[in-house]
Amino acid sequence: MDINALYPCPTNRSKGLPAVPAGKVSYFSQVNSLPLCYQTSSHLSPSCPHIIGFKVNFAPIINQLLSILWYFIPIAFFAAVLKSAWFKGEAGEFVVNLSAKLFLDKQQYHLIKNVTLPTEDGSTQIDHVIVSKYGVFVVETKNMQGWIFGGSNQKTWTQKIYKHTSKFQNPLHQNHKHVKTLESLLGLNDNQLFSLVVFVGGSTFKSEIPENVTYGKGYIRYIKSKAQVVLTESEVKEITSKIESGRLMPSFKTNREHAKHVKNIVAGKVDSKACPKCGSPMVLRAAKQGQAIGKKFWGCSSFPKCRAVINIT
Repeated sequence: MDINALYPCPTNRSKGLPAVPAGKVSYFSQVNSLPLCYQTSSHLSPSCPHIIGFKVNFAPIINQLLSILWYFIPIAFFAAVLKSAWFKGEAGEFVVNLSAKLFLDKQQYHLIKNVTLPTEDGSTQIDHVIVSKYGVFVVETKNMQGWIFGGSNQKTWTQKIYKHTSKFQNPLHQNHKHVKTLESLLGLNDNQLFSLVVFVGGSTFKSEIPENVTYGKGYIRYIKSKAQVVLTESEVKEITSKIESGRLMPSFKTNREHAKHVKNIVAGKVDSKACPKCGSPMVLRAAKQGQAIGKKFWGCSSFPKCRAVINIT
């Protein structure tokens, strides 16, 4: 096909000449995707270097790109939600809830979820409270990955994922406040209240941990190991009723105010240093003897049990 019929050369046309001599065939030049006026099949006409421009409609291309983009937006949003602390917390609590419903007798064990109780300094939020004649189990859930290092008396525990290391509050200490709040509300003693921490996710304990720190549904075994009756049936009903009536109504506002309270607590601790060996707070001290007398350094507050120091440079 002679493409001059489609794209006649305007320069030659203004001269009353055809784009190419009779019998010759026009060709598209691949340079810049624009057609050129050719005099022969292999050389550009020196007398007519005219380039014919195209008016390209980009609308179909843009619409196609937008349609593809609409598939990626929900995927990116979903991925962000999966990585959020909120989702990890919800997923961990779901695992604990499901295990309780599947493996604990509903007639003997009463599960109360997401309990926010008012305290003197704000509020405290308990993931799960399980009430039975064998005691009240206060459950703190941790959805974490990697290696977990920690001990009962350490202020902070360590999470290690490959080369990344981070500290987090000892969950037993965190749950201690929950236990004491319930103890005050319900008038119970230490033999009737049990603190329990449950890790879910891909975490592995790399240090010796107490029996009330469990992984996955191991917390079910811990609960069932308590076989001594410490509460009557009427007390179980009364305790359940007190928790339900004393808790703050579950709502977005309640969660937001509690999150704000926790944020303020964390902000107050941001400047404190933790011992790299035992996790206890570090105290600013000054050398009292030797060549470095008067020089300040960070020393472990557990001294002399722990002699870790951090030099100030």
